[in-house]
Amino acid sequence: MANNTTKGLWALSPLAVFLCLYLVTSLVAGDFYKVPIAVAFLAASAYAVLITRGMKLSERVERFSAGAAHKNIMLMIWIFVLAGAFAASAKEMGAIDATVNLTLRILPDSLLLPGIFIAACFISLAIGTSVGTIVALVPVAAGIAQQTGLDVALMVAVVVGGAFFGDNLSFISDTTIAATRTQECDMRDKFKVNSMIVGPAAVAVASIYLLESLSVQIPVQTEPVEWVKVLPYLVVLGTALAGVNVMFVLVIGLVATGVAGLLTGGFGLFGWLGAMGGGITGMGELIIITLLAGGMLELIRLGGGIDYVITRLTNRVRGKRGAELSIAALVSIANCCTANNTIAIITVGPIARDIAVRFGVDPRKSASILDTFSCFVQGLIPYGAQLLIAAGLTALSPLEIMRYLYYPAMMGFFALLSILLRYPRRYS
Repeated sequence: MANNTTKGLWALSPLAVFLCLYLVTSLVAGDFYKVPIAVAFLAASAYAVLITRGMKLSERVERFSAGAAHKNIMLMIWIFVLAGAFAASAKEMGAIDATVNLTLRILPDSLLLPGIFIAACFISLAIGTSVGTIVALVPVAAGIAQQTGLDVALMVAVVVGGAFFGDNLSFISDTTIAATRTQECDMRDKFKVNSMIVGPAAVAVASIYLLESLSVQIPVQTEPVEWVKVLPYLVVLGTALAGVNVMFVLVIGLVATGVAGLLTGGFGLFGWLGAMGGGITGMGELIIITLLAGGMLELIRLGGGIDYVITRLTNRVRGKRGAELSIAALVSIANCCTANNTIAIITVGPIARDIAVRFGVDPRKSASILDTFSCFVQGLIPYGAQLLIAAGLTALSPLEIMRYLYYPAMMGFFALLSILLRYPRRYS
């Protein structure tokens, strides 16, 4: 037993190296984005290759490469490439501005806060990124707050909370892609389960905002809605909800974006191609991190590290409830350490899949747990990208915004209830 424990801990040591290089160094530097996460993963991966026993160096590199080139990893990368191209081309042709104008134009005057929250939910669901939603809506929300006398931090928190709704549920969100690929389930099925868990949380938060905004008026004038520029997002949502393969969904979205951009003069042919190229390039770090994480985890698995974690984490688990709680704990801890919900899912996803298989957890439920708890933690850490960007756009402190950040907390609460109360029953 002692030998197995030593072997398991030794196999897991690359994760400790990564955490020390990234988390500890960031704490010392006082900036969680000072140390490039790709560099930390590179060093940890090199260390993993060096400490793997029983094989020649060339064989270790081959096993590392095999892990990086696993079919799930590669499919995830192709989706990242298409998602980056679509998001960038949609932004370049003005689709984000058009979608913002549409959502703001339909808001009733007496429903300011819930309306902004719903707008952020819709936009983040359409574009699949919380950061993009925050960049688009936070300046507008801050301006509304200044004109209505509302607390700017409250308005910003409404947007940030809604942004996490889509980050958790969107078919083109990288967290959804990572969760479904690591758990080997269909995106549409995960969406159904996930929406049952967080839907009540969104309704509860919208109700709170409704009570807070009954006496508020909206003195905001929006630009005319350019409906043609909204169509690419509607096409992506419609085809995704219809069950079309996600890669085909993104290809259709790219074509729709190009056609709409060319018809409206949003860009020319070369502008469209340039935007797609920039979007693909922008996904480069995430792709590299995904490859390094896949290879490192393969060597950890080969050394018995993953079996050790599963054994230690589940040695007192007696059923699905304990297994689901352990998955939630895994991704939450990883997210606190990496400050990136996608990377947290990629890092612990294979371990969560093994736990799910061993205890009979529905992969749709395990994918939902991974995605929801990672977004929950990401929304409540002051050094996460979303809060830092929102704070930077408004000259606020992340802690000021966190006081009003209801949705991530409510999302985590309902996710925990779904585990404890075995809900949704069909998938539990």
